[in-house]
Amino acid sequence: MQDNVIVALVPLFPLIGAILIGLISFFSSHSENGPNRGLIGAIAVAGPAISCVLAFRIFSGLGDNPLGYFHTLFTWFSAGQLVIPAEFYVDRLSSVMILIITFVGSLIHLYSVGYMWEDRGFARFFAYLNLFTFSMLVLVLGENLPMMFLGWEGVGTCSYLLIGFWFDDTAKALAANKAFIVNRVGDFGFLLGIFTLFWFLGSQNVWSLDFPVLRDHAPLLAGPMASVIGLLLFVGATGKSAQIPLHVWLADAMAGPTPVSALIHAATMVTAGVYMIARMSFLYSQAPLASAVIAAIGTATALMAATIAITQTNIKKVLAYSTVSQLGYMFLAVGVGAYGAGIFHLFTHAFFKALLFLGAGSVIHAMHHEEDMSQYGGLRRKIPFTFAVMLIACLAISGIPPFAGFFSKDGILAAAAQMHQPVLYAIGLFTSGLTAFYMFRMLFLTFYGQPRWAHPKHEHEGHAHDAHAVEPREGPWQMWLPLLLLAIGSTFLGFLGMPEVWGGSSFEAWLAPALTTAKVAPMEDWVTYSLMALAVIAGALGILIAWLRYGSHRIPAFLPSRNFLLVTFRQLYFFDHIYQGLIVAPLIAFSRWGLWKGVDNTVIDGFVNGLPRLYYGFAGMIRYVQTGAVRLYAYFMLVGVLAIFILVMLRFSLLRF
Repeated sequence: MQDNVIVALVPLFPLIGAILIGLISFFSSHSENGPNRGLIGAIAVAGPAISCVLAFRIFSGLGDNPLGYFHTLFTWFSAGQLVIPAEFYVDRLSSVMILIITFVGSLIHLYSVGYMWEDRGFARFFAYLNLFTFSMLVLVLGENLPMMFLGWEGVGTCSYLLIGFWFDDTAKALAANKAFIVNRVGDFGFLLGIFTLFWFLGSQNVWSLDFPVLRDHAPLLAGPMASVIGLLLFVGATGKSAQIPLHVWLADAMAGPTPVSALIHAATMVTAGVYMIARMSFLYSQAPLASAVIAAIGTATALMAATIAITQTNIKKVLAYSTVSQLGYMFLAVGVGAYGAGIFHLFTHAFFKALLFLGAGSVIHAMHHEEDMSQYGGLRRKIPFTFAVMLIACLAISGIPPFAGFFSKDGILAAAAQMHQPVLYAIGLFTSGLTAFYMFRMLFLTFYGQPRWAHPKHEHEGHAHDAHAVEPREGPWQMWLPLLLLAIGSTFLGFLGMPEVWGGSSFEAWLAPALTTAKVAPMEDWVTYSLMALAVIAGALGILIAWLRYGSHRIPAFLPSRNFLLVTFRQLYFFDHIYQGLIVAPLIAFSRWGLWKGVDNTVIDGFVNGLPRLYYGFAGMIRYVQTGAVRLYAYFMLVGVLAIFILVMLRFSLLRF
């Protein structure tokens, strides 16, 4: 089979899986035992797994074909000189993305079989999960901006369904609504960017939104218009990838099942914005203002999210803000023009963040779906395998060699220094230390100290348990096997991105034909080693302070609980309060008093209800005429004749006069 045909099959199998699961669930909904969970689980895992095998086949074939493969399905629509095909395109950049999506996604699907086995919405969950994978593959394989936007909206819709999976819980339904609405704000900016790009290139007689065509005509975009278009597209990225000020939805997305958090926050939806900017590197390389804004917002987001994470007690919320912070690092990289370093961190992050979320899910599963770390403690003796893989993930995200995060994060910090951005580098280095601190704070609160889990919750995440629940224990093989594979990836995959002083990054060299990267002078060896040492020292200090505070309890709390900084961090920098006061509350008040009671009740209802009253009053007047009394009718006839006689006489008199 030709590779260009295989490209179209990659997103097809998860879609088939979603359809089959939906049909099985529909036709077995009235049976006594319900849908066959084993069959549904097998179909759900098979879809992304087959796509993963095909993705490896495509990836291996790109070594001899750096330009990639195209496969046109049909013409989506045409208007004038604009023709938008439903076409897939895979090059070295998108090949890396589909490998991440299908491989990590397959592991999350397998993990979910064990995690969600007892849930009454088992079939519906996997139908959504397969559909989400299909949408993400369409996003990264789309050959043009409208196809990318189709997948972009698809993952937004599926994330709404998955976050609000337990929709009978009001809080979870509201979290899904929040994610959906905030993403629509970003998507509006993304659409404006597409329209502006089309209008501007059309004025240059280029009527296409295909990525290869856009790249060939990139010189036409040079100048202020490149920054305008780049900033509009970045608005979409801030929504999808949870950057300031549209980051507020991501932590609330923890309302969904834990495997959903791993899928959304590790390798798929939240990385879409980073991928989009890397795909449009030919535009951003000519938009210094837009790139500077991206780097600044990414750095600010990384720092803000890290400071919030140090105050969280919910294990999933810690990981959620960790994701926001790591995404900030990726935007810092692409903002300074180091697109390869940003994608490499996206690659390694997919493994260690999926490992962290699935490891947290293993902890939550063992703790009978308790998520508060204050109710944990001493778990390393009860679930030692989960502890071991969580330790690997924490070391990786903290930038400790030789784990994967060390190489990818060091590449970003080195790029910031190499691009002469000392402020961004310093903030990134400080944030790296904070990352190590809050991740090991989580590890020590969860696995060290005395057990604090005498009374686990009886009901959470859609499951019920009796008051005498068993002690914590490891999950089934469907849960620990993905953890093992992700731990191996988190340990060794960093060697694909070695620094220049150690031979260079084979990962970035592979991506080079698909990216437009500015050439910069290499740093001297002693500078490279110094930057690496500073990054390791920052991570080690964060771990040491976390151990002294939460592991051995040798030092007390740094700040009083009511300190202004801690209050600010706990209140999430008051973003939700600001949005509530400036946007949500005024809109609700305007809708209630202006639109409902003003326009609807007064104007519309007044008009609709006023017409019957008018008709009723007129009918009441007519009613007095139609009484049925003959004498009254004769009287009216006499009055009518007299009126006619008077009118005729008056007309005759006026004519004579």
